[in-house]
Amino acid sequence: MLWILKFLPQNCLSTWVGRLMHCRLPGPLRLFSLKAFASFYTVNLAEAENSIESYQSIGAFFVRRLKPGARPVASAKVLHPADSVISAAGIISRGEMLQVKSRPYSVAQILASSARAQALEAGFFATYYLCPTDYHRVHSPVSGKIISVDHLPGRLWPVFKKSVESIANLFAVNERMVVTIETELGLVSVVFVGALNVGKIELAFDSGFSSQVPGVKEKRTQNYAIPISIQAGQELGLFQMGSTVVVFYPKAFESVLTKSRWESQVGQAVKVGSGCY
Repeated sequence: MLWILKFLPQNCLSTWVGRLMHCRLPGPLRLFSLKAFASFYTVNLAEAENSIESYQSIGAFFVRRLKPGARPVASAKVLHPADSVISAAGIISRGEMLQVKSRPYSVAQILASSARAQALEAGFFATYYLCPTDYHRVHSPVSGKIISVDHLPGRLWPVFKKSVESIANLFAVNERMVVTIETELGLVSVVFVGALNVGKIELAFDSGFSSQVPGVKEKRTQNYAIPISIQAGQELGLFQMGSTVVVFYPKAFESVLTKSRWESQVGQAVKVGSGCY
């Protein structure tokens, strides 16, 4: 089935699906659609900030906030950034990280920066897959200061396991938003990876800088002359539909993230704000 997507306008299709998801339907049909969506994906409605009746579209429900206290923030120095499954985690070696079936990915290509990749050598990475069931807001894994964001336009291949196994360098060819956070242990990069039918990636701290900008095909960078303070567990941004987050940590984090414990988490479902031990 993936070969069919080669001939489809993935970005245009995703944009229109995103718009469709945010269309407001007539009252009874809207409520029926919302309840059907929540039932199909077994969404825990008790955690939602508002009652299901208050959401004006499936898209608005999809990016719902949670009730205060629904995701307690651990006291650990490094937190999981999203409700998700850890599909891969490990050590960055020779500028590469390994995904499913030992498929290597170039860190320099994912970040579109050789300098950043060199600074991450022998550091850590983790890949988080968000499915439609999950809460789709992404939170900061660390405390620090946001110094820049890179928007890297690209394709919008789906990011489920079969796709990651089949499409070479998928995380480096799909559209991405790279948030760089300066911490006391070095620069941490949080990469929002777009996917098929992800209408848009939006940032909580900069509403004017987002993905899927019509006509933009080259890298855009937003540097913050006055860095933006961020606390671990604070919201960074959101996906309009499901996708993937990749987080990179420099080697100095080895005092917090031991190799054996880090890699043992692969395949686990985690909640945003829980500690990485």
